[in-house]
Amino acid sequence: MKNSTKMFGVIALVVAISTAMSAALAQQDDAEERTAVVEFPASLDAKLSVLTDVQLAYLKDSSKTRRYASTTEDLIAALEKRSAEQVVAYVDAMMWVEDQTGFVQGRDMAWLPLNTESPDFNAWMVRRPRSFDPEREPGPVSLARGIPTFAGAPVALTPEDLIAGEVEVAIVGAPLNMGSGWRDAGYGPLVMRTTGGMAGNDQYTQISPSRELNIVDYGDIAIDNDSTERSMQHVREVVREIAETGAIPLIVGGDHSLEYPNVAGLVDVYGKGNVSVIHFDAHHDVGMGDSPHHISHGQPIYRLMRDNHITGSDYIQVGLRSGGPSESGYRWMQEQGFKYHSMAEVERYGWDYVMQRVLDEAKRDGRKLHISFDVDVLDPSYIVGTGTPVSGGLTPREAIPIVRKLCAQQELIGFDIVEIAPALDPGYTTALHSAAIIKACLVGVAMRKLGHDIDYLNPVTIDHAQDNYVEENPQ
Repeated sequence: MKNSTKMFGVIALVVAISTAMSAALAQQDDAEERTAVVEFPASLDAKLSVLTDVQLAYLKDSSKTRRYASTTEDLIAALEKRSAEQVVAYVDAMMWVEDQTGFVQGRDMAWLPLNTESPDFNAWMVRRPRSFDPEREPGPVSLARGIPTFAGAPVALTPEDLIAGEVEVAIVGAPLNMGSGWRDAGYGPLVMRTTGGMAGNDQYTQISPSRELNIVDYGDIAIDNDSTERSMQHVREVVREIAETGAIPLIVGGDHSLEYPNVAGLVDVYGKGNVSVIHFDAHHDVGMGDSPHHISHGQPIYRLMRDNHITGSDYIQVGLRSGGPSESGYRWMQEQGFKYHSMAEVERYGWDYVMQRVLDEAKRDGRKLHISFDVDVLDPSYIVGTGTPVSGGLTPREAIPIVRKLCAQQELIGFDIVEIAPALDPGYTTALHSAAIIKACLVGVAMRKLGHDIDYLNPVTIDHAQDNYVEENPQ
């Protein structure tokens, strides 16, 4: 009975430790904190003397113990309230959990093997050969009978269509929903095709991007729904394929893990050091270190850096406000050269100030620009249909002008909009605002083509008596 009670206590302790470990893993600590040696007070000498050298070394390693006790003080308190026998059980439980959670060669599988004998190994991504189709001249194809396309644009199927049609913007869907763990982002392209508002006349500028730009719907990129890694590679190939024709790939996701292949594909074409990325997001997406996966919606930037496609100095982040990064995470980002603008900065200085800083930084950067727009940068009151909403975000009235101005100011070479989850928003306001963001981008590209200043607004859209009012009512 005594042994059963002891075993039950150890099991309960392991469960409690495992729960605490899961919560503590979410913290991001700097390198010094991870490797510091814990010093214990003399009052614990008697309890610690019963430990083996291996157990004691484990207990003193803060990179191990911080998984179970977030501070040295918490660890000391946990030891002080236990007997010497319970301390041994406590350390044994920690070491058991670590052994079970870590990778062990021969016990654990590092990857899922693919069936290379399958005759359909590449069937998910193989395109229909042109010889199967009626013969036609290369170029975009206008569809009839109300078949929905992105921005109501004609369809292009091949790079030859893009070249022959002198296409300037190719909007392509990427229905990937494996990097987030939340349902429905894979249906983002479908809902955006059936939502109006991407093209047509723009009230602010009286510019219609459909008239000024050669825009096409380039279909959806094939996704292997059992393999994020294979999908990533194919998305990268298609983005590169579009960019090599000189067209701007505008990718509609899909979750934010897509930022990895989108940016990598552009760097393939334009070269490392020539691409600047503006990342609109409530989250910093520089997750690193403890994840067992090499790509998810929380780590595309870190993986781009890890694989040597970009550096931190290539990034400008806008709208950060989630629980991460921690203070040490922010300091790491500073060391890597990131430029970032959190909602705390907006609260302190106001949106107009922050927007001008972003525009100035992008202009000084002077490089070709890719914009990665996670819809959760907007407040959840505007964007209900997204997987990881965070309160206190931007409004559409703030987001639309900065996207329009950035696309008018810089040479845009890519744009992605991600994390649209239509099933989570029966009111379709998420799709409505997402379409407005895409339209703002297209209007900005058209403004640049027409030679307009980034602050251009058509005079007829503003009260004609406004100038007189300002003169009569100076601030």
